[in-house]
Amino acid sequence: MRARGSAGSLVADARPFIWEYAPPPVPREMLRVEGRHPLSGTVRISGSKNAALKLLAAATLTGERCRFTNVPEIEDVRVMAETLRDLGVVVDHPSANVYEVASGDVDWLFVPLEAAAKMRASFILLGPLLARFGRVIISNPGGDRIGRRPVNLHVDAMRALGAEIEYRNGYYFARAPGRLRAARVTFPAVSVMGTENAMLAATLADGRTTIQPAAQEPEVDDLMGFLCAMGAEVSRTAPDTIEVVGRRRLRGANYRVASDRIEAGTFVVAAAVTGGQLTLEEAPCAQLGSFLDVVHDVGVDLTCQDDRIVVRGVDPALKPYRARDITTAPYPGLATDLQPPTCVLLTQAEGVSQVHETIFEDRLEYVGELVRMGADVTLADDQHARIRGRTGLHGAELEIGDLRAGASLILAALAAEGTSLIHGEHHVQRGYENIEGKFHDLGAHVTRLPEGASTEGSPASA
Repeated sequence: MRARGSAGSLVADARPFIWEYAPPPVPREMLRVEGRHPLSGTVRISGSKNAALKLLAAATLTGERCRFTNVPEIEDVRVMAETLRDLGVVVDHPSANVYEVASGDVDWLFVPLEAAAKMRASFILLGPLLARFGRVIISNPGGDRIGRRPVNLHVDAMRALGAEIEYRNGYYFARAPGRLRAARVTFPAVSVMGTENAMLAATLADGRTTIQPAAQEPEVDDLMGFLCAMGAEVSRTAPDTIEVVGRRRLRGANYRVASDRIEAGTFVVAAAVTGGQLTLEEAPCAQLGSFLDVVHDVGVDLTCQDDRIVVRGVDPALKPYRARDITTAPYPGLATDLQPPTCVLLTQAEGVSQVHETIFEDRLEYVGELVRMGADVTLADDQHARIRGRTGLHGAELEIGDLRAGASLILAALAAEGTSLIHGEHHVQRGYENIEGKFHDLGAHVTRLPEGASTEGSPASA
């Protein structure tokens, strides 16, 4: 709990929470996965995590009500909703996958350590709150431990738009004397959330803002679509350039969150490594080009049309998949979030695959868990891995370190002989809606258990 203060006492009120915050205990659960059950059936792909979080933040740009449908029921969305409520924003959740946001009176412009420690995406509130209310105090973000992800690019973008920002005691103290001013925002490297923060701030700035190089990820374009529905003037004038003409005010809007391309890719790999046959509905085929090219080259039989993907996996023992070198890159390249699932697939491919992770320097840490399952993976350094396949995976007791690695360990457990116990399941809840339920409906043997529950008789615990 925290005591509210007036806007005038905002700076003075912030300091106690820097030192006194203690996160509440979070119930921990684990997954028990019995492998070697081919998946079959149809699965609907949920709304995009990476889009939904930014859309909820964008709703603070107006005092009118915004309504979102197809919002994934995941932990990160719940945390973002609670963060907005703590600011004084009205956030309603009238039915499953539907959120309504009204930011008429926001009197507590302070995003605390609690939100930042749980979810890095809380930093996306910097741009819209600063643009609309003229100031905000926001904590340095947390999130998955997959490498350094500095927010200096976001801060520099706000300064380019005329904001004054100081950093002290783990918090950014930002204010905009008067209205933000349009500018040319130039990033030294592509930053997805940096692009989004700059775009959100520029919608209410005075004049025309140019953002370059602007991230090309589909979630950025989804955010652009919502901003235009609110009355903003935002356009992509070149693949790597976004221009924003600032407005005095924006209106409320209704918007449907796009499907999650990362979840879709996860289920494609699930079918491939279990020798199953899956139909993915509401799958964003057009956004998965680089990933589907890799999967096709490996030898997975699939068809992709409009919003439907049909995957026909085979038993690798009967028809081995082929090794393939991969390199992650900003969109339209292979998404870093799809690198861990792809590596699970490559453990079942005949030959040697080289993996180059260019986005996050610690994203390959999870491969140690694959090795515990029998995979032949060696790290040349933090960003290069060598996978020799095909290896028969076996059940093991595993620890999830981050969201995408967690989903990939589930994939490996589904492909493995025997039973696996996967700890740290809460990481997966952050970004996948009811993943164990979806797998269960497709024929997987996945059970959620409290940490510490008896697992007597499980090969993984033997």
